[in-house]
Amino acid sequence: MWTSGRMSNAKNLFGLGVSLYFWGLMDLTTTVLSGSARPLAEGQEDNLSDKLHQRMKRSWVWNQFFVLEEYTGTDPLYVGKLHSDMDRGDGSIKYILSGEGAGIVFTIDDTTGDIHAIQRLDREERSQYTLRAQALDRRTGRPMEPESEFIIKIQDINDNEPKFLDGPYVASVPEMSPVGTSVIQVTATDADDPTYGNSARVVYSILQGQPYFSVDSRTGLIRTALMNMDREAKEYYEVIIQAKDMGGQLGGLAGTTTVNISLSDVNDNPPRFPQKHYQMSVLESAPISSTVGRVVAKDLDEGINAEMKYSLVDGDGLDVFDINTDPNYQVGIITVRKPLSFESKKSYTLKVEGANPHLEMRFLNLGPFRDTTTVHISVEDVDEPPVFEPSIYFVEVPEDVEIGTTIQIISAKDPDVTNNSIRYSIDRSSDPGRFFYVDITSGALMTARPLDREDISWHNITVLAMELNNPSQVGSVSVTVKVLDVNDNAPEFARFYEAFVCENAKAGQLIQTVSAIDRDDPQEGQHFYYSLAPEAANNPNFTLRDNQDNTAWILTRRSGFRQNEQNTFYLPILISDNGRPVLSSTGTLTVHVCSCDQEGVVMSCNAEAYVLPVSLSRGALIAILACIFVLLVLVLLILSMRRQRKQPYIIDEEENIHENIVRYDDEGGGEEDTEAFDIAAMWNPREAQLVVKNRQDMLPEIESLSRYVPQACIMDNNVHNYVLAKLYEADMDLWAPPFDSLQTYMFEGNGSVAESLSSLQSVTTDSDQSYDYLTDWGPRFKKLAEMYGATDSSGVLW
Repeated sequence: MWTSGRMSNAKNLFGLGVSLYFWGLMDLTTTVLSGSARPLAEGQEDNLSDKLHQRMKRSWVWNQFFVLEEYTGTDPLYVGKLHSDMDRGDGSIKYILSGEGAGIVFTIDDTTGDIHAIQRLDREERSQYTLRAQALDRRTGRPMEPESEFIIKIQDINDNEPKFLDGPYVASVPEMSPVGTSVIQVTATDADDPTYGNSARVVYSILQGQPYFSVDSRTGLIRTALMNMDREAKEYYEVIIQAKDMGGQLGGLAGTTTVNISLSDVNDNPPRFPQKHYQMSVLESAPISSTVGRVVAKDLDEGINAEMKYSLVDGDGLDVFDINTDPNYQVGIITVRKPLSFESKKSYTLKVEGANPHLEMRFLNLGPFRDTTTVHISVEDVDEPPVFEPSIYFVEVPEDVEIGTTIQIISAKDPDVTNNSIRYSIDRSSDPGRFFYVDITSGALMTARPLDREDISWHNITVLAMELNNPSQVGSVSVTVKVLDVNDNAPEFARFYEAFVCENAKAGQLIQTVSAIDRDDPQEGQHFYYSLAPEAANNPNFTLRDNQDNTAWILTRRSGFRQNEQNTFYLPILISDNGRPVLSSTGTLTVHVCSCDQEGVVMSCNAEAYVLPVSLSRGALIAILACIFVLLVLVLLILSMRRQRKQPYIIDEEENIHENIVRYDDEGGGEEDTEAFDIAAMWNPREAQLVVKNRQDMLPEIESLSRYVPQACIMDNNVHNYVLAKLYEADMDLWAPPFDSLQTYMFEGNGSVAESLSSLQSVTTDSDQSYDYLTDWGPRFKKLAEMYGATDSSGVLW
């Protein structure tokens, strides 16, 4: 068999020409079988297969076919022709094609042996096909020759442009980079056959991006081509790179990609303040760390290169203000460092510096990388609350201080220019027990109730100061009062003591150890002294030994205790402290006489029960009980009669009561009765005696509410002390009526222009009083002046 280049018709002229082009590349030999091709005789057909297995020259030998890819014609593409020497052209030979793509991609004319491609071929998808061909006798279907294999190779054409598989690209290069600095390398691939021609030979060039960047035509490496590229002038560049095959020659295919190049920032721009002078204001009441204002230095760089650090470098407010850097916005925040006072200083001047903390050595010649600005701060006046001097008070006061004693002068002032008057008071939430009182004008802190260190040793009170003209402005100060100890508590037993002594106890035997406690807390420590009370100093049964360690032993003085004689002893013990003055108390130790065994273990502490005589009959017992019952009835009867005598008369409910008449047994003796009270005390309480005179002729059932005031309060010139003492006295009076009552005070106070208006003093003199001064008191006293003033008329007015 041999391959023929003849076409079946003129339509395959193009395919024939292509096949003839590669004809010289095929290693194809034609061997003609010996003798002419003729049909096999009967009898010879059976021996055909045996002759085929004999070594003889093949009738066809081929190697491969070549066909170009990407055929775009409408008719099937002619590939080649198969022909056997046995084919006499009468159609007796049938050609069969099998293998890869047979019947799908390639078809064969079974009569002529022409092979056609019926589908579009693409070398990039498949570069070759392996097929098998066989010539059969059309009539018998027997193979005329053995099956043979051949290859159809797809010949490449330049039908694929270079492609950038990783595009588009993103790259970055520092600004101000030297010329030739590498940016990024791009790579294009060509799907054509690199071993055939120049279809896959790629050359790179730059279409857009000059004169800033260049590209290596062979490697695709992009470099900077212009010096001093400034990010602040232009930050982003779009570079278009072209890759062209065929070595860049005319007719080659090309592909492009985009490279987005950005200039990264470097610190090549120093910071600058847009304002050289800032004007700010702040209220004098601004708290510590409050914001006054902000300053900002502009830096064209970004990121770490634009970071700023602000500081105060000069000015008269370096110790009053502070500046911090906001890391998010790179601004300087000026804050208050110390309290401000409009009255002390009304304005401040600061010099603020802003600097880059991160510098690059190669750009230092562009500096300096710092700048300064001036800030003027005005302090605005506000109505401030009163200020205490000092800001905290600590007071020590003994617990036995008398009521109304001034323990501290609290002082506050209005810091404003107006200097308003101040009124003082106590925050009652800090003094719920109302132990203290403060004078409203002077700020004198006084005691209002007795202090007891053992109950409350510390008082933390808050004193308020309010401006008289603006009550909303209130200042406060903390006053800590430490109550000092005074020896006002006698020592006493730590617990109830009860001792037991055996009947067989010996003299000098320890039966109890006692100790004491004292609510006082002397500075030198507690020390107690023990002794038997004076009435038991010569006790024949027990004795006491002071151990000098705040304990004492109780010892037996004798032996031979008997339960039937006396089963309980009460031993009074005197306990004294070491305070000044020395206080003492008497505690009682109860000692029980008990029956004990030989080892001293208590067995029984109850006396033997007294046995009634057997001769006492039941009737006698009943008579005794009856007498006791009669006595009880008599006692109850007497108590009932006395109770009825004290009850008031029962008033008929239907009776209309208009008033109640209360009769008092104490009628008083008038002015001549000097036993009732001293009337001189009503004239001037300072002349009152230290001891209140009580009536000798009768004992009042209810004590007067206007009782004696302590001497310390009477002698005090301040009326507040007197009122406080009387108030506390009324509060502590357990017999005072629970309802509101009128309290009459004898002390009228001092300082009145008219002095005392009481008429009680008139009894001490017989001279006529002159009321002429009433005419000088103004229109409010005009009526009194007409009634009691000088007049020419004589006689009685009424």
